[in-house]
Amino acid sequence: MRKKKKDVQRPKTKWYTNSIDFAFEKTKSTSAGLTTAQAEARLKQNGENTLPQKKPKSFFVMLFHELINPIVLILLVAMAFSFIVGELLDGFVILGIVMIDAIIGAIQAKRAERVATSLSNMIKVKAKVLRDGKKIEVESNKLVVGDIVFLESGDKISADMRIIECSNFTVDEALLTGESINATKDVDSVKEGASLGDRTCMVFSGSSVITGRAKCVVVETGLNTEIGNIATNLNTVKDEKSPLNIRIAKFSKQISIAIVAIAVIIFVIMLIQQNPLKDIFLVVIALAVSAMPEGLPLAVTMALTIASNRMGKNNVVVKHLNAVESLGSCTVIATDKTGTLTLNEQTAKIVNLPDGAEFKISGSGYNDKGKLECKEPKYKEDIYQMAVMGVLNNESQLTKNEDKFTYFGDSIDIAFKVFGLKMRVKTEEYNIVKQIPYESENKYSAVFFEENDKRFCTVKGSLEKVLEFSTKMRVGGKDVALNREEIEKQNESLAKRGYRVIALAVGKTTKKQNYEESDIKNLTFIGLVGFIDPVRPESKTAIEDCHKAGIKVIMITGDHPLTAFSIAQDINIADKMEQVATGKDVEASFALGEIEFDKFVKEKTVFSRVTPTDKLHIVESLKRQGEFVAVTGDGVNDSPAIKSAHIGIAMGSGTDVSKETADMIILDDNFNSIVRGVKEGRCAYSNIRKITYFLLSCSIAEVLFFVLAMVCGAGTPLLPIQLLWLNVVTDGFQDMSLSLEKPEPNIMSDKPRSTKESLFTKSMVAQCLVMGGVIGLIVFGAWMIFTRVLNLDIVTARSLVMALMVFMQNAHAINCKSEKRSIFKMSHKSNWFFAVSILGSIGLQILFMEVSALSQLLELATVPYTTLLILLAVSLFVFVVCELYKLIIRAKDKRVFSKR
Repeated sequence: MRKKKKDVQRPKTKWYTNSIDFAFEKTKSTSAGLTTAQAEARLKQNGENTLPQKKPKSFFVMLFHELINPIVLILLVAMAFSFIVGELLDGFVILGIVMIDAIIGAIQAKRAERVATSLSNMIKVKAKVLRDGKKIEVESNKLVVGDIVFLESGDKISADMRIIECSNFTVDEALLTGESINATKDVDSVKEGASLGDRTCMVFSGSSVITGRAKCVVVETGLNTEIGNIATNLNTVKDEKSPLNIRIAKFSKQISIAIVAIAVIIFVIMLIQQNPLKDIFLVVIALAVSAMPEGLPLAVTMALTIASNRMGKNNVVVKHLNAVESLGSCTVIATDKTGTLTLNEQTAKIVNLPDGAEFKISGSGYNDKGKLECKEPKYKEDIYQMAVMGVLNNESQLTKNEDKFTYFGDSIDIAFKVFGLKMRVKTEEYNIVKQIPYESENKYSAVFFEENDKRFCTVKGSLEKVLEFSTKMRVGGKDVALNREEIEKQNESLAKRGYRVIALAVGKTTKKQNYEESDIKNLTFIGLVGFIDPVRPESKTAIEDCHKAGIKVIMITGDHPLTAFSIAQDINIADKMEQVATGKDVEASFALGEIEFDKFVKEKTVFSRVTPTDKLHIVESLKRQGEFVAVTGDGVNDSPAIKSAHIGIAMGSGTDVSKETADMIILDDNFNSIVRGVKEGRCAYSNIRKITYFLLSCSIAEVLFFVLAMVCGAGTPLLPIQLLWLNVVTDGFQDMSLSLEKPEPNIMSDKPRSTKESLFTKSMVAQCLVMGGVIGLIVFGAWMIFTRVLNLDIVTARSLVMALMVFMQNAHAINCKSEKRSIFKMSHKSNWFFAVSILGSIGLQILFMEVSALSQLLELATVPYTTLLILLAVSLFVFVVCELYKLIIRAKDKRVFSKR
């Protein structure tokens, strides 16, 4: 079988600066297109018009990656020693813990991989080409350089092309440029240095035709297209480690050193006491397992999985478990505007009449909810006529089926039809005679229509062009002299406020068979309509929540700077124009070097008219500044920045490229979902800290008790099997139940944690030492009373000590539900599994003590219930100590806060 030829990358040609003849010469083609033989030869030479596809990882590879974890490796060493000395039960218990954790992680990773789709799926469509002088359809992957392609409304563009001919041709390039307004195309070349969105004589792979027709020549395919360049960038961007991975790795090193030290101490003590070597090895392994929080990997996985499931219920799909906690650690969210903060639905929001009267239009998006806010009858008729003219002079489609709207066409035309619905416009009495479609070089569209046997002409477009056709203006239903200066001031005011302004005019005309532009004259200017892509209702609140949580929000968009600033000002991202930078500003600052560029980026909160490379540079700068960056987006243009970011977030309605690159996907395109994700991420990390606090303090208690007993010559307090059982009955249930804890009330008021912060912080060390020390000393004191004062036999003493440790560790688990809040202010109803685990753990320990067959397995004795009640009462002292410690912490935090 012949291997598929790899796509050949060539030096970039600036097609947009050169003529059509240059394109034909360079591609060795003509307006008649290629022959079939030429196309096949080029396909064989340059390869198919496809993008590289990522090879999926097998389940076993994912399982292997889960096992390459510092804590897991330490557990595997302990398991190996258990098998070597013949303690098969201990070894299999450890192996079971490791494999359950690894399998859960691998299943989650494999499930996430299925969510991701291929980049190449984006351009698998049919294309109409000219081959052998005939128009035929071919698969888009068979397009070659030099092909002549015919495009019309609704077509997906499958290669980069130079336009040869076009009429009323507009293209949606938002996926590449981030620009919410459709790009108007023509055949004229543009100056060198023009941004992607300003290359009007070019169309690019992955974009879509909105209106009109065009004839083009293919100039780039596959990896040589703009999408191909982005795909190449994605392959060169380094994946970032999550903060949880960083913290777990650091914590693992710390705990490993501590375990080795403890093992050496116990080994030396037992060797001095002349214990048999096998017994020494068994005790050292058992104690090492007790000191090792072997339940931590599984508990961490469970905490992240639970948070992931909660996020799924809020329309957030998590592709990688660590992304849950990563989002909770972010300090900056760099978000796209179009479709993320806004609806991506142009909406008529304001009407300006020639005399300066201004009226708002309520509602947002492509629906009929909203109305004109005008109570003055003298203006209503004039505004109604503006709506009628906007609906008549229109090429879009907008239909309502039950409560759902479907639409197609230019976004401004759709917005005019929505305006018409709000004004209850009726157009049945009008008969359209002639339509002059919008073209970029003309900057207007016109319609000649008939009403009551009279002919009229209406024009909409740029103010400059509409004023050329106008000699009068309408005020209060009457035509008066045109005041150009006043109207131009209105237009400038709307533009500065971020609106896209469309002017309208109408007037009588003579009846004739055919109409041309020369017939458009002596019109009456009737007003201006301001359009804007409206902000999502929940975006402002979501951004305020981010600010409260210490998260900086930056807007990166392809829109005009004034439009971007207007949106940013409305949602409190920026409050002055100096915080806005354009793509040219970014490029100029980047040329000055990293230090200057970082200063520049730090001062800005809005970036407009930026390229994919600019976005990548901005994200890299934020990372150099020590920020932990989350990037949101929905277009191909967002993908390199999404991958470079510590946490990438794609919108559900976005491109396949952005979804594959991202760590999580927001199905409802709701920025507020990101904030909920941050909350769940923080909750997941908080729960992991609670689990770590619980496991380590209990391990310290066990080790302290064991070491003190050995040093004081009080014998071996617990057998290896008893130590392992203690871990199972106290750690196996409680750590899992702590992973189910809901977010604490003030979790979104805390500042983001530093990614450099160790999981084993000073506060964690202090808490673990205090509580572990108290529990260890109490148990050691009890052991000495049982063996030295009461002279109980060793089996009974061990049984009583085990019961006391189970009671105390379960009481401490309740303390660990919050690091600072009192247990009397916690909600104990939200996590029913926690209560079940506590009662189940205590019940299981009593069962193994009271049932003779089970007690023999652990070498325990039956204990009277009255004695158990006394031990339970003693264990309550743990609450007293922890409450006092939390009170000291809260007082200290209050003093620190008051000094700020």
